[in-house]
Amino acid sequence: MAADCSVVPTSTPSNSGIAGAGVLLSFIITAAVALSISAVLVFSDTWGRAARQRKASGSSSASTSSFAIIGRKLLNSYSDQQIVTGIGIQSLGLSQISSLVPYHFFLIWMLGLLSTAVHNAALLALVHDFRRDWVLRWLRQALMFVNLALSCIYGIFVLRELAAGLPQTLPMVCALESGVPKNTTIATGDGKGDTTAAWSGSAGAFQFIATVAVVAGNCVVFILSTWYLHSRAQRFYRIVQLVGLALMAAVAIGVAVRIVLLSQAFGHPSVSLSDVGETQWSFGQLLSLLMLLLPLISVVEIARGEIKVAPPVQDDGSGHGGSGDTVPLVEHQLPMGKAGHTSFQPTPFFSSSSRRTNSGR
Repeated sequence: MAADCSVVPTSTPSNSGIAGAGVLLSFIITAAVALSISAVLVFSDTWGRAARQRKASGSSSASTSSFAIIGRKLLNSYSDQQIVTGIGIQSLGLSQISSLVPYHFFLIWMLGLLSTAVHNAALLALVHDFRRDWVLRWLRQALMFVNLALSCIYGIFVLRELAAGLPQTLPMVCALESGVPKNTTIATGDGKGDTTAAWSGSAGAFQFIATVAVVAGNCVVFILSTWYLHSRAQRFYRIVQLVGLALMAAVAIGVAVRIVLLSQAFGHPSVSLSDVGETQWSFGQLLSLLMLLLPLISVVEIARGEIKVAPPVQDDGSGHGGSGDTVPLVEHQLPMGKAGHTSFQPTPFFSSSSRRTNSGR
């Protein structure tokens, strides 16, 4: 259905499927749990008992605690869940662009940024688990690329909306059309104020610059994450982990606060909504929270000894990720390299061509 961009409504319906309390809480809780586990794992690998054992013995083969094994598996599950749901809700938003107003569109973009920060934090903590299997590595790379592409598309639409001064009760697709009424204050008739947040020149310029910075920062982080995921030689491994984790945590906290303050479920929306559907609970909202319990099933599987997680790799400061014995993610063994290490499994297509080149010399 084509959107009518000539008439500015006084209010817009709520959308609990996008901005409902359960949906927002599921993203925020998952982010909090994943970031906490990432921080504990990184700090434990750096200063914990296993790190002290490795330093005392001069080896990276110190035993891994059961907490670290369970934590790494849970983090992997929550990270996957977060990035997949982030991609899903962003795809849904683009499919409904002819009906979504800037308020809901912006919330979706924030949820996508939250999933990106959580995934990058998990990548910092679990990079060696991903690097030891080329299929998992490239699957992770594909998810990162799709998430980046969707986030950039959302950023472009937000920039277009700001530049066009789109009224907050018109669908986002109207930002692409000419002759649309400018963003003005409209009386609601209920004494509660206006339906659209009219930006002043300075506020609009700040939002425009901030949006450009977010899109550019997303691209830079994607490039660094790709290098971090595929590079075999990683200098200053621990420093990259700690700085990157602090940055992702700051981004996630900022985005979560913005979501809480802007949403109808917990704060004050920037647009007048015709109902309070986003504050009401339904089975769909409860289901979003119940899905958070699924990764906990992995704890039982680990306790039964059916899944093994690779131990952390020591940063030897020599430009390599570390050395020593490793434990595969699943029961079957990965191909062994020199000195029996499995810290990196090259992509077979690239490695085979490299071997042919070397043999021809």
